Amino acid sequence: MTKFPHFDYIIIGNGLAGLQLALKMASDEYFKNKTIALIDPSTKNSNDKTWSFWDTSHSKWHNISYKTWSNAKIYTSRKAISLQLAPYQYFSIRSIDFYTNAKLELGKHKNFHFIIDRVTSVTEGKVVKVTTTNITYSCKHVFDSRLPLDFYNHNNSINITQHFKGIVIKTDTNVFDIDTLVMMDYRLKDGNKTSFMYVLPFAKNKALIEFTYFTKNLVEEHVYDTYIATYIKNYLNIETYDILESEKGKIPMTTFPFNSYNTPNMTKIGTAGGWVKPSTGYAFKHSENKATQIITNIKANKIPSYKLFKKRYKFYDKIFLKVLQDENDKGEWIFQQFYNKNNAKTMFRFLDEKSTLLEEFKIMKSLFSWTFIKAFFKTL
Repeated sequence: MTKFPHFDYIIIGNGLAGLQLALKMASDEYFKNKTIALIDPSTKNSNDKTWSFWDTSHSKWHNISYKTWSNAKIYTSRKAISLQLAPYQYFSIRSIDFYTNAKLELGKHKNFHFIIDRVTSVTEGKVVKVTTTNITYSCKHVFDSRLPLDFYNHNNSINITQHFKGIVIKTDTNVFDIDTLVMMDYRLKDGNKTSFMYVLPFAKNKALIEFTYFTKNLVEEHVYDTYIATYIKNYLNIETYDILESEKGKIPMTTFPFNSYNTPNMTKIGTAGGWVKPSTGYAFKHSENKATQIITNIKANKIPSYKLFKKRYKFYDKIFLKVLQDENDKGEWIFQQFYNKNNAKTMFRFLDEKSTLLEEFKIMKSLFSWTFIKAFFKTL
């Protein structure tokens, strides 16, 4: 790679955002003669996470989806809510399948270059210099997925963490409804904290069982294990099973101003760019939409980060996070109201930030309470 020290674009990080952005570039003729480097210390040859999201039934991701569902259930301590997702489906994609597909597609284009190395610094000037442990490259614009150091020391933002552990189990008998996922089950939770079970049935005898928190503080790993084991035994009525896989993770749900770190020559992407939906932790479709907007901006000769965010949705997210920060026990009630008083299509459009003002008014009306009134004025 020493004969290619300069690139038009450098993407730091071959995770979800970096690869989605690269795939968008590869599919657009505008970038046919542009040189693009993707720098990451990992070869991305292992299955390190599962992404789930909703999309219409003709989604471009059908070919690599591990499983899809047309129905969902939400359980609270008061009621069970059944959701018919049409015209949407709920998708689950294993990261290894996404990585493999992305590398295969990008490998068809000679102007894309994978560099296995670790970036140590980025310096902006007439050109952007990207220094790794082995060499310094230059480019016109860099897309950086590394979190700003200020994120770890910023006290003026609302910071909730979605943290979880899940296990994939296989049972001796057929016990799961393969057409219906359990999006949230609040019947078993950790005290008054916003915590719930999440069940993705991959087969009649195989499912991901995950315990998730939306809280400020983390818990020890054995806490997740205890709740998962209790749920499997007491709620799923499963006595014996084999654990095939496990995964755990932390996703920031925050009002931290990631977008303020964008410059004319550098765009923060992924979690580092605020591409994770603050109120839900969902990232897959949001990353795809942000990557699409970046391509549109570049072709219109605008800075890539131009109008990446819609202010009113950031305001809605901030109100939601303020409620979780001040009254964390209200999480169950919030999601019960969300899905009990609004159909899935409306909710998904709202969470995808594609809803109309009328739809948003109806959703806000369904959450009308003293808790939200207080959060509204505190957010103002």
